[in-house]
Amino acid sequence: MKAITVDAIVDVVCPWCYLGKARLDRAIQVLEGDVSVTVQWRPYELDADTPSEGVDNHTSLVEKIGSAIRVDEMHAQMTELGREVGIDFHFDRILIRPNTFDAHRLLLWAHTESVTLQNVVIDKLFKANFEEGRNIGDHAVLADIAAESGMDRDMVLRLLESDSDKEMVRNEIDNAHQMGVTGVPFFVFNGQYAVSGAQSAEVLQNALAELAAA
Repeated sequence: MKAITVDAIVDVVCPWCYLGKARLDRAIQVLEGDVSVTVQWRPYELDADTPSEGVDNHTSLVEKIGSAIRVDEMHAQMTELGREVGIDFHFDRILIRPNTFDAHRLLLWAHTESVTLQNVVIDKLFKANFEEGRNIGDHAVLADIAAESGMDRDMVLRLLESDSDKEMVRNEIDNAHQMGVTGVPFFVFNGQYAVSGAQSAEVLQNALAELAAA
């Protein structure tokens, strides 16, 4: 069986990244038994200057996108696309747009334990933000998500309150910029073949199948 590694560069407040993950999961599921795919999640910050306490989500989006009407249109579009892959977007529940740096630290620690655990944690981070409206910039929320994923809550909370691995996460984000990544999601297959954006499950499936056949 052909083994393929996917380095997925994402930010956990990006709805297109949540969509991209669901579509990648679907592509991998179709190829199950023919291709062995390992997905590693790499950090990116869409809004690195967001304060640690976060900002008002609606106000932030209106400033970024241009108008409340356009925000509503985008949310309606994302909600429809999400339904197609089993995501139940609830944008109305998101009150705070968080700083995601500490969420990326949590993902790094999960990856240190196992790739499988990291995939569990990122699913819970996406769901917490986009479906449940939980503030994934809050240390208590992150520690709860860690515990829900099988990690040691107290240990994670202590790590979050320290400077542990901040430099490593910054270096990974810098590496993404040096690679020329300007938007996410951004998928790198076997360190050589890149796919940018939340492409369809079919596009991702074809990319995996082509690599497996090469």
